[in-house]
Amino acid sequence: MKRIACILLLLLTGCAAGARHGDQIVVCGKPFRTGTPVVLWTDPGGYDAYQPPTHFGDRKTVGDPGRLDVLQGHIDQFVIHYDVSGLSRECFRTLHDRRGLSVHFLLDLDGTIYQTLDLKERAWHATTSNDRSIGIEIANVGAYAPGERSPFARWYAPGPDGWPVITIPPALGDGGIRTKGFVGRPIRPELVTGTINGRTLQQYDLTPQQYASLVHLTAALCRVFPRLRCDYPRDASGRLVMGKLPDDVLSGYTGLIGHWHIQEDKVDPGPAFQWDLVVRGAASLMRR
Repeated sequence: MKRIACILLLLLTGCAAGARHGDQIVVCGKPFRTGTPVVLWTDPGGYDAYQPPTHFGDRKTVGDPGRLDVLQGHIDQFVIHYDVSGLSRECFRTLHDRRGLSVHFLLDLDGTIYQTLDLKERAWHATTSNDRSIGIEIANVGAYAPGERSPFARWYAPGPDGWPVITIPPALGDGGIRTKGFVGRPIRPELVTGTINGRTLQQYDLTPQQYASLVHLTAALCRVFPRLRCDYPRDASGRLVMGKLPDDVLSGYTGLIGHWHIQEDKVDPGPAFQWDLVVRGAASLMRR
């Protein structure tokens, strides 16, 4: 019944607002434009976290979380994950169908954003931050210690110019990539090394298309939710915090945040993720 009600509300608001633009996210049943391709859970080819059995809950707000003004006074974190699956289709199958978890957005290799739930829902993706946050899983096979067994050899091959090309394993077919014939490359050619929560790790960066879409989505979310700062956790010198935030700091933090800042056993979105590229790009869009 809940899913049917959501679909009806979307249809009604769509009729009132005019034609769909293909770049809208849904918050409390209302569409908001992002400027980048978005596929909703109600769209053909979308990923529907309302399909039973469901794996999300109600937000613990003072007032109805289905009211936009109530939700705007509650959401203040945007949690960034990588999915390890490498593809949004495989991520949804793993997250929803096998692990019994959920997340609001998936970001595929070609930059397509999939929204699986209305943002009023409390997705299960970030433990103590679930109630106050929005979450996104970015298609990327993840970060691994030097010498550790990794999927890099199966997922990346040198291109004609030496720049790595993403090679989807044959068993996964076309990977469900929405852009036909898409050839994905990390925005930087080298493995990026960094230390997160005391672990030295290597990772290939995201694709340029993923960064472009994430910048637009971040700007849109920061516009919709006034408590969501367009920034990331910084130390006293202004540098990115590379470990879990102390509980008292985490409880008061607002803005973009990595999974590793919430749990000390997590390292996503990994050492290659370019926080400055995202927040500066989003801030620039917000000034227009």
